[in-house]
Amino acid sequence: MASLFPLTAAVFFLSVACPHLSRAAYTIGINYGTIADNLPPPSKVATFLKTKTTIDRVKIFHASPDILRAFAGTGIAVTVSVGNEDIVSLSKLPAAKSWVSANILPFYPKTLINRIAMGNEILATSDKTLIASLLPAMKALHSALQFANVTNVQVTTPNSLGILASSYPPSTGQFRSGFDRTIFAPILEFHRQTNSSFMVNPYPFFGISAETLNYTLNYALFKPIPYSTFDNATGKNYTNMFDAQMDAVYSAMKKVGYEDVEIVVGETGWPSVGDPSQLGVSMANAESYNRNLVRHVNSGKGTPLMPNRKFETYIFALFNENKKPTTSERNYGLFKPDLTPVYDVGILRNSSLGPRTQSDIGPQSVALQSLGPRTQSDFAPQSDIGPQCVAFQSVALQSVHSLSPQSASPQSASPVDELSEEVVRAKIEGVDPRRFLFFVRILSVNLKERKRREFERQPPFSFCGGSRSRLLYEVVLLAFQQHRFGGCY
Repeated sequence: MASLFPLTAAVFFLSVACPHLSRAAYTIGINYGTIADNLPPPSKVATFLKTKTTIDRVKIFHASPDILRAFAGTGIAVTVSVGNEDIVSLSKLPAAKSWVSANILPFYPKTLINRIAMGNEILATSDKTLIASLLPAMKALHSALQFANVTNVQVTTPNSLGILASSYPPSTGQFRSGFDRTIFAPILEFHRQTNSSFMVNPYPFFGISAETLNYTLNYALFKPIPYSTFDNATGKNYTNMFDAQMDAVYSAMKKVGYEDVEIVVGETGWPSVGDPSQLGVSMANAESYNRNLVRHVNSGKGTPLMPNRKFETYIFALFNENKKPTTSERNYGLFKPDLTPVYDVGILRNSSLGPRTQSDIGPQSVALQSLGPRTQSDFAPQSDIGPQCVAFQSVALQSVHSLSPQSASPQSASPVDELSEEVVRAKIEGVDPRRFLFFVRILSVNLKERKRREFERQPPFSFCGGSRSRLLYEVVLLAFQQHRFGGCY
């Protein structure tokens, strides 16, 4: 088998078929808020995130010396926020220099500060003084960093989706009238000039409605929906609200000529507990949204208008914060104060999320699971496949005979409905997902173009004969687990 896949050919195919695998494995960060009286000390939090989770970046809501000191040497990137109350004063360079001297230089570079967020959702305040001071403060802070020879820390400002006058369908996205050219175009020009990111806070949770609850709830949770949302202007289909919200922001940026500026998601999340009148609030929905968000963002699929992109995304929030005013605000956290998970979204190291339910998977997987028991003819070699698949079968079919009739039943099948590193990671415990994903993809190299398009568009693993995709998937998994092609790389 090793001779079938020379290392140079394998590397070439990987670079062509799976370019997103060359990027960072994760782009998921967390908002670390502290409006509570029962949280662990920052040093314990930093150690926990570094050793027990895959989180490699945090966003904090004030320049806390204790928190900044705690993350020194961890390699975890920190976004530091400036309070709204400081924006007006920081619009002057001397004050900005003083702020950098007091809040950045004592900790940088031991603490990996990568961004400063100026205020929070300033446009939503409707405070004319704050709005007028926002960009001058961003510029002054950037200049202060340059004077201090800190050249790799971005300056941005978080925005709610209230900045949009229109967002549906996504192609109609545009900034609020009067703010598009006077506020956002200059801010986006600043981001372009400083190579920094435009920060938005999309919350599909706030997009669900009572009138269409059954549809909008699943649409917001990345769950299967009976029909996608079609945007006539772009010809794009939308199967989840997160993508639609992101593309609405992109469309607004494009309308003012700044579609090239990167977007970072400063906040997004879902409450696990709320008031009885709040729609869609439950532990199950919070877990489903955040788990599916992690998988979706890390897949590198991007959105219909921004394909093949991984958005740096900060989940709200790290902890349930018991001093916040409302029930739902107190229950956005992924972790309890004792650092045990409220629910598992797949960010714990060596996490196993367990079997996915029908509500978590697409209709193709449901259909696949209903194919019924397999017969001996299912194990016969196939002829209408590429030579690599033939060679693979000659080895893999030897493994198939170790399957008992019971183990070959549909109950033991483990199909997945999307070909992504994160789904495989969550579904197959103990198997390196990158190696598995690479091997599954490389099997399709010699397929006809039609089948290759089907393979990319309609998982689960509809290749090497299509009709036996479930069988081949299980064979691949079985052979991989038995280390029969460990030398193929």
